[in-house]
Amino acid sequence: MKIKSVTISCFRCYAETVQVDIADLCVLVGKNDIGKSTFLEALDIFFNEGKGCIKIDKEDINKKALSEGNNCVEISVEFESLPSSIIIDATNQTTLADEHLLTDSGTLHIVKRYPNAGKEKVFIKALHPTNPLCKDLLLKKNTELKKILQDQGLECEDKTKNAELRKAIWLGQNELKLEEYEIEVAKIDAKSIWDQLKSYMPLYTLFQSDRKNSDGDSEVQDPMRLAVKEILGDAQIQEDLAQVAETVKNRLDEVAHRTLEKLSEMNPAIASSLDPKLPDTASLKWADVFKNVSIAGDEDIPVNKRGSGVKRLILINFFRAEAERRQQDENLPNIVYAIEEPETSQHPEHQRSLVDALVALSDTENAQVLMTTHSPEIVKRLKFENILLIAGQEPGQINHVQEHELPYPSLNEVNYAAFDELSLEYHNELYGYIEAEGALGTYKAGKTVRDYNRLNRDGSTSQQSIVLTEYIRHQIHHPENDKNVRFTGQELRESIEAMRNFISGGSRT
Repeated sequence: MKIKSVTISCFRCYAETVQVDIADLCVLVGKNDIGKSTFLEALDIFFNEGKGCIKIDKEDINKKALSEGNNCVEISVEFESLPSSIIIDATNQTTLADEHLLTDSGTLHIVKRYPNAGKEKVFIKALHPTNPLCKDLLLKKNTELKKILQDQGLECEDKTKNAELRKAIWLGQNELKLEEYEIEVAKIDAKSIWDQLKSYMPLYTLFQSDRKNSDGDSEVQDPMRLAVKEILGDAQIQEDLAQVAETVKNRLDEVAHRTLEKLSEMNPAIASSLDPKLPDTASLKWADVFKNVSIAGDEDIPVNKRGSGVKRLILINFFRAEAERRQQDENLPNIVYAIEEPETSQHPEHQRSLVDALVALSDTENAQVLMTTHSPEIVKRLKFENILLIAGQEPGQINHVQEHELPYPSLNEVNYAAFDELSLEYHNELYGYIEAEGALGTYKAGKTVRDYNRLNRDGSTSQQSIVLTEYIRHQIHHPENDKNVRFTGQELRESIEAMRNFISGGSRT
C-alpha cells in the first residue's frame, strides 16, 4: 500500500482540517515553526501508535480548537496500490472491494481519532451498505450472520466462513444503498480485519533532526532498526522463525508435562489444578532481540560520540545504499522514509548527493520519501511537483507548488516564498524575464531613479540615472566597479518585490 493523501485536524498548528495529496517524493518547505515537522510527526503517531519517535499528549491539541470545544485530534490516511486480496476470519481469503471497505474512488481511507489526545479510535471510511437488511455485517458474529441468512431465506455454500456469509447476504439484496459510512474497527473482531490491514500498511520511519548525544542515539540506530524490520518482514525468515518458535514451544511443553507428572505423584490435587500457559508463537517480538543493534567506529567508539556532521553523513549514505538496493531487489515491503532537515551539518556538495539519493530512492518500487528542508540547494534540485509549501498568515496551510501560479516559474521563487531567500540569481532571473518580454521600458516608467557611476575603459567614470533594479543588476554583473555604494539587503528585497509584482500583473500598464 502507498499513501495517496493525508488529512490532519486539531493537531498542534493545524486547527482546521488540512488535506494533502502525497506523491512518491514530497518535500515540505517553509519558515520555522510553521508545521513542517508536525506533519511528519503526525504520521509517526498514525503508523507507529506511540511506539515510534512521537507519543501524543494533551499539549498536541490545537489551542484554538480546544477553546472552541473541540479536543479531538484527527489524523487520517488514504491508501492506494492496495493488496489484491486479504485474509480475514482467520483463514478466509477475500478482497477489500468484496467487503465494501473502499471509497468511491477505490482507495482505502483509514481515520484515527484521539479524543482528548487519549487512546485512538480507528475507523474505515468507505462506500458501504446502509440498507438495514444488510448493514453492519462486519460487526456480526458467525451465529448472527447465519440467522440473517436463514431469516431472509438465502443460501450459502460455506457457512463456516464469515466472509462467505456476508457475501451471500449482500448478493441477496435488491438494493444495498451504498453511502459513505464510517466503520469503527474496534467493534470488529480485532484478530480479523484491522490486524490484517495493519500487516499490509507500509513501514513508516522518522529520522528527526534534533538528537540527544547518548549511547542510544536513535539517529545512528534508526537505520539499523529499520533494516531489522525489513529483514524480519521477509516471508522466508518469518517461516524460519516460526519453526524455531514452534520447536522451543514443543520442548517447553515437554518440560511442563514432565514437571506436572512428577507433581502428580506427590500431590495429585494441585497437579490437576495447574495448566501450563505458553505464549503464542505469533506474538513473539523478534525485533526486540535486535533492539541494541548499532554502528561503532574505530576501536569500538560509538558513532554517536562523533560530531553531528559524521552522524548525519552516515545517515546520508544509508539512504544512498538503500536507493541502490531497492533498484536491484524485488518484492520489497512498502516503506515510507520521513526525514527532517537531512542537510543538517552537511557541506553543500553532500546536500546535493543526498537529494539525488532520495530522488532515486523515491523512484524505486514500494518506496515513498517525505522530507522537510531549509536548504535552497536542495529545493533547486527538485521538481515543482515534489514541493509542498507551508506558507500564509497562519501556520498549518499546506499547498502544492503550482508552477503556473508563480509570479515567475522558478525554484528560486519557491525559495523566496519558503525561506525569504534573497538571492542574486533570483534577481537576475526576474530581470532577464522582463527583458526577454520586451517590457523593461514599461517596468522602469515612473520609478524613482538614482545616480550610478559607470566605469569606462580608460578608468574614468560617467554618471547615469537609473532605477534601483538596474543599479543592483549593474553591481551584480560588474563587481570590479567599486565606485558606487553597495546595495543593501533591503534594497535587494524592494527590487525583487517590484519585479515580482510587475510580472504577476500588479504593476503593468
